[in-house]
Amino acid sequence: MSPRLLGAALALVVAGTACGDNDSTSLTVYVGRSETLVAPLIEQFEAESGITVEARYASSTDLAATLREEGTNSPADVFFAQDPASLGAVAEAGLFRTLPDSVRTLVPSQFSDRDGLWIGLSGRSRVVVYDSTRLSPDDLPADSDGLLDPVWRGRIGIAPSNASFLAFVAAMILERGEGATRNWLEGIAANEPQIFSGNAPIVAAVDQGTVEVGLVNHYYLYGLIADQGASTAVNHFFTTAGPESLVMPAGAGILATSDHDGAEEFIAFLLTAESQRYFAEETFEYPLVPGVDAPVGLPALADLAQPDLDLSDLAGALDLATDLVAAAGLL
Repeated sequence: MSPRLLGAALALVVAGTACGDNDSTSLTVYVGRSETLVAPLIEQFEAESGITVEARYASSTDLAATLREEGTNSPADVFFAQDPASLGAVAEAGLFRTLPDSVRTLVPSQFSDRDGLWIGLSGRSRVVVYDSTRLSPDDLPADSDGLLDPVWRGRIGIAPSNASFLAFVAAMILERGEGATRNWLEGIAANEPQIFSGNAPIVAAVDQGTVEVGLVNHYYLYGLIADQGASTAVNHFFTTAGPESLVMPAGAGILATSDHDGAEEFIAFLLTAESQRYFAEETFEYPLVPGVDAPVGLPALADLAQPDLDLSDLAGALDLATDLVAAAGLL
């Protein structure tokens, strides 16, 4: 990250948490992404566009709930979310307006809402992270069903309350149905997995040798390596096009009540080559705009096996996913 962006991040941390007293002409963005990751990018947009951004940070699920509660009285212009399910919840409530074709066509349609209500900005693939001191790729199952084998009892790490895990379960519901998904969750529970609060603790546990494999998003390992220089943990990308290979985009939509010209400009900025390279280099995520390379060391996005499902449907399956995870005794 450049010194200019690092310095700008500190200023935005203060400005982005303020509420209510900003100039009415400022662009209000509800941000469900990590402030330390995206604040420098938002500051760069301010510098280049001359538009003041009021960024309000919270979890994507909390912000989606807030937007639904605020309805047409929301001050938000843009919702910049971590996951498609949160975006879908806002879209289902009828709170987004259709994005212009000039923006929609920048990203392959599989990573955006089918009706153009939100668009993907960067992608995270589900993987199995494993302890390379005890396992090799040949030891790993071909798909998530292989983790139901009793040989994996006590050796698996999962984060059942994490939004990404629940999105994976929702994808399984859409692809296999409720009954098959319930059976899979009960099978995983029978294998006595180690339960974690999120992806990062799973990756750390694999690196420390306290768990052998974990179901996570790919980029957490790269963050750990950036912090400590090396790791014995390794990502394994499934070659089966099932829910275990889901690529989940972070994305954004414009609120139907917004009349701020900068809303479209902000989303278009996040899809420039410069911003897409930022996602690759700083957050280790997949750029979604064709022609921008994936982070070094990752397989190309086009080479990943991905399930054939419509991401717009994930939100509708999320409540059932949560219920099934809880019924299996994992929550």
